Amino acid sequence: MELRVLRYFATSAREGSMTKAAEKLHVTQPTLSKQIKELEEELGQKLFIRGNYNIHLTPEGEILYKRALDILEMADQTTAEFASMNQFNGGDLYLGCAESDGISLLAKTAGQLLKKHANLHFHLYSGNAETVCERLDKGLLDFAFVVQNIDVSKYSYLELPVKDTWGLLMRKDNPLVSKQSIALEDLLGLPLIVSRQGATNEMPQWLQKNYSRLNIVATYDLIFNASILVREGIGLALGFDKLVSTSADSILCFRPITPAIVSPMRLIWRKDQQFSRVATLFLEELKPLCF
Repeated sequence: MELRVLRYFATSAREGSMTKAAEKLHVTQPTLSKQIKELEEELGQKLFIRGNYNIHLTPEGEILYKRALDILEMADQTTAEFASMNQFNGGDLYLGCAESDGISLLAKTAGQLLKKHANLHFHLYSGNAETVCERLDKGLLDFAFVVQNIDVSKYSYLELPVKDTWGLLMRKDNPLVSKQSIALEDLLGLPLIVSRQGATNEMPQWLQKNYSRLNIVATYDLIFNASILVREGIGLALGFDKLVSTSADSILCFRPITPAIVSPMRLIWRKDQQFSRVATLFLEELKPLCF
């Protein structure tokens, strides 16, 4: 299975048309069709449902498409990394990022590096710990900034000097606004919007037997969409402080949980990681900020 053929397949799937894909790839349609057919024969699976004007992925094609994107991304990153080995003239760094105000530490580090080196490019992938770690494990990321509880035994990591405070995001017309902080007992019976990962990891630890009494009306991965649900009166979102605007002109406000619950931030990377020059520079620049 050649990278070139995988690129043909991925482009065809993305365009939804052999004609459009052939134009984008600068090959003839018969050549493209022949390559796709040979790929199907090699795998022993039909990858596309062919119509008069369009093509659609089969379930087997969907699986290959996801794998192909990961393979092609890794191949492109590897090519770029080796191209910069002989002479350092910049490069790319791929970072997974949790939703956290602590990402300002990443921004500060990147800013300092850009003052010292030209042609550096930072590629950020935002997600919860589960999705970010999946990409890290596949070698698609150099580092990941995580804040939720994860098993760090298979990673090397650096404890960062930032912590995120848990609390409740609500409308300013909610009666709970009169409280300066929210007790865990106050959560019982409220229509809650919670992070999908927090609902299975942190929250059962906090509430123990009371967890089953929660009224969870929605879950989220990234809090921006959750804040829209809060704004529309669907519920109250449990999450980190400083991620959603609660300024004077906002209809939303934030109240911390009491006793305070905080999540530390870590920078993690694979234990077998072979650092690129850019990754090495980033880690060297970040470490002094952690002490």
